[in-house]
Amino acid sequence: MFRSLRRALCAAAAALLLPLAGAYTAQASGPPTAAAAPGAGYWHTSGRQILDAAGQPVRIAGINWFGFETDNHVVHGLWSRDYKSMIDQIRATGYNTIRLPYSDDIFKAGTVANSIDFSGGKNADLQGLDPLHIMDKLVAYAGQDGLKVILDRHRPDSSGQSALWYTASVPESTWITDLKALASRYQGQDTVIGIDLHNEPHDPACWGCGDQATDWRLAAQRAGNAVLGVNPSLLIFVEGVQTYNGVSGWWGGNLMGVAQYPVQLSVAGRVVYSAHDYATSVAQQSWFSDPSFPANMPGVWDKYWGYIFKQNIAPVWVGEFGTTLQSTVDQKWLSALVSYLRPTSTYGADSFQWTFWSWNPDSGDTGGILKDDWATVDTVKDGYLASVKAPSFPSTGGGGGGGGGGAAACSAAYTVSSDWGSGFNADVKVTDTGTTALKSWTVTWSWSGSQKITSMWNASYTQSASTVTVVNAAHNGSVPAGGSASFGFGGTPGGGTAPSLTCTAT
Repeated sequence: MFRSLRRALCAAAAALLLPLAGAYTAQASGPPTAAAAPGAGYWHTSGRQILDAAGQPVRIAGINWFGFETDNHVVHGLWSRDYKSMIDQIRATGYNTIRLPYSDDIFKAGTVANSIDFSGGKNADLQGLDPLHIMDKLVAYAGQDGLKVILDRHRPDSSGQSALWYTASVPESTWITDLKALASRYQGQDTVIGIDLHNEPHDPACWGCGDQATDWRLAAQRAGNAVLGVNPSLLIFVEGVQTYNGVSGWWGGNLMGVAQYPVQLSVAGRVVYSAHDYATSVAQQSWFSDPSFPANMPGVWDKYWGYIFKQNIAPVWVGEFGTTLQSTVDQKWLSALVSYLRPTSTYGADSFQWTFWSWNPDSGDTGGILKDDWATVDTVKDGYLASVKAPSFPSTGGGGGGGGGGAAACSAAYTVSSDWGSGFNADVKVTDTGTTALKSWTVTWSWSGSQKITSMWNASYTQSASTVTVVNAAHNGSVPAGGSASFGFGGTPGGGTAPSLTCTAT
């Protein structure tokens, strides 16, 4: 996105969890394996797909959580929420990957993470840590929750976005040294699946021009090979540029040059191309005023980056896309883009990869999935993404997931979030109380009154008279030991008492 337009609003708020998302069914192809679910281990590419260590195709369906690249030097929202509850909510809302932007400032001695609330026990284990050690904590907990992480070198320093991968104060050598440091830091921790080398190269950055000072494709090869020299198992995410052969588009969104000048790395099967695409809340583009809009958009995306996927050249990850969703044009754009990305229920993991911008509400030209209270999910915006969400991945360490032969057990807690007499909304939190990960869960209850469910998110249900049976959605059935998942629903009428819940785990 045009960083000159992105503003941090940074408003603190109460930490109430209201995870909401749509349901979908994931389909995967590939050879049968013993893995409980796709996603285990390090990943590699084959044609247009990303495969896990067992050769099963996976789909990145994630969210950007920014802040490490700003002068806070840490993800935003920790002034309001505990980081673990935030990551739990990301997972419960149906996102399976977190893109973490950072700047090279976090490597500087004396850099301090600020605007973190430690009151009431929040973020207690982050106290006294520098930004890199805080990042360690986030990565570890995300892996425990079955999420993957992509590290995004967003800016050379926290002052703002740069056109090239280096500046006068942050030379290319520093960029590469810091990339190698991250590759080494997380070596053996396959929660971190790869690194986005630099965010949104733009004019005068070129692709294939041969100038060492401005040819982004050559720079990506130098940096990618340096990273792979430290950890050859990582994916290397390479964004586009702004202009190629006189044709301009979004910053980082123009991958037209790949056809003639592909990125060639020392390790095969590691390149994932990344495009960014935005709506009018960020900036106007000529295609928005085309008389055929939005029918013209698939052709636009094909030209800039979609052809790479369609011609089976490499996987394509839309690393950023977002909008305030306030205008009709933007609503049509997002609907068309989601359809173009290929619904999971139809195509499974043979689809475009993506991470939405952003989880944060304090992106001034897009807003976020969270509303300004840093707790409530914007269900309208999130609902647009329901068809392209995909399951989370096996837990990695930290007391979550894989595990051992203990008994599966769970509990469920019911909370009414709003009641207006004729109707109500409620949330249910399912907690793994056993010693092994849940593969799936079922929650049942019977109301004492005449309540009926009118809608449900993050789960499916049946109701017979007063008895309700709820089964997890595809993305939140797997719960690590000690972890939790959530679902919510609307019902009618209001005024009822909370029922007694029974949770059954497998």
